[in-house]
Amino acid sequence: MSDVVVIGAGLAGLGAAERLRSEGRDHLILEKEERPGGHTRSYENLGYTFDEGPHVSFTSDEGFRAQLDDNVGGQFETVKAVVNNLWKGHWITHPAQVNLNGLPEDLVVGCVRDFVQAFHTEPGRPDNYADWLLASFGETFARTFPMEYGHRYHTTEAANMSTDWLGPRLYRPEIEEVLRGAISPTPADVHYIQEIRYPSLGGFESFLRPWYTTNQIECGQRVAGIDPEAGTVRMADGTRHQAGSIISSVPLPDLIPLVDRVPADVQEAASLLAATVCVTVNIGVDRDDISEAHWSYFYDRDISFVRTSYPHLLSPGTVPTGCGSVQAEHYYSTKYRPLDVSPQSLIEPTISDLTRIGVLRETENVVFAEARVLPHANVIFDLDRVEVLPIVLDHLRERGIETCGRFGEWGPHWTDQSFLSGEAAAQRALDR
Repeated sequence: MSDVVVIGAGLAGLGAAERLRSEGRDHLILEKEERPGGHTRSYENLGYTFDEGPHVSFTSDEGFRAQLDDNVGGQFETVKAVVNNLWKGHWITHPAQVNLNGLPEDLVVGCVRDFVQAFHTEPGRPDNYADWLLASFGETFARTFPMEYGHRYHTTEAANMSTDWLGPRLYRPEIEEVLRGAISPTPADVHYIQEIRYPSLGGFESFLRPWYTTNQIECGQRVAGIDPEAGTVRMADGTRHQAGSIISSVPLPDLIPLVDRVPADVQEAASLLAATVCVTVNIGVDRDDISEAHWSYFYDRDISFVRTSYPHLLSPGTVPTGCGSVQAEHYYSTKYRPLDVSPQSLIEPTISDLTRIGVLRETENVVFAEARVLPHANVIFDLDRVEVLPIVLDHLRERGIETCGRFGEWGPHWTDQSFLSGEAAAQRALDR
């Protein structure tokens, strides 16, 4: 018997647990994997450390930042973020809308012309992400850059996506900024992420590890069923946990089938929620001058990966001395673009494409290479989500199950927002 059972020991679940601990409430975290951390786990092999997808801290929440700093004893790196894009052989400082200088003349003229026209056109209420892009940037830029990248990253077209997830992710400049970026070779630095923090040793997961010991976590525990009214969590091994309250960070489409007596319409709604599947190809080499950018975006469909990041630039403690590392992301989804190849088969084309674009050399000594699959990488903010998400969340909350985290709330959560959503879920449980 516990006051609260928390299902999932990722960042959101740990946020819930820390809030409960601060109130002195008895709680237990159940984690199906053999180790905690969720999507913030880090892995080390042959001296190379990679995270489950790129993770950095750029939170503006002073309290959360202080907790992370304390968790690593002040041993972290502070880095000025450098971000770029590759489009048809042109490396462009990010964001591209204010750094068009050097691109083909006709493209620049079209982008500027259409942006000015869009700027002076009174936009209606956008029905979808495509409408928003066209109204914000004009047709040439929208279709050449964000629509093309978005289709590769989200696995569905912009017209099938909502706009409630955008926040600061896409910078909409003034006309003067667009013109200056088209004329001047001096890059404009207006990316929404400026300063980032990263642990000196152990990968991003080092920010979490002290919470593993301050909370009771049982790993290797797969939930088989939940009876919210009885407060019972049934495990795959036949054991049961009794709880006054239940908090879950489990992805909603996986959670709903575990809950007893869910109506058919709620089950159908949960099945329509979509997420990307990411295959990360992690590569280690014996030199550290492979990139000036901390991460890069790729628009061309003949490049196998969508985004790359370089852990050794976040902290030299992620690689052997003098070495470099690159993580390349390949995106799929069960709903729109099924993963129909072996993850390991993506290693060779990744190395080939990195060589073709000049990140790796023809004679590169690849010391380490692996492929990992992230079954839930990012929420796909498609139009189905707008309709069905309230149905799922309302049902769970009406029955006393609090949810949290990116996939427990099916929202655009960054790391700090995931932790804070866990705290909020714990507070709701306490208020009950």
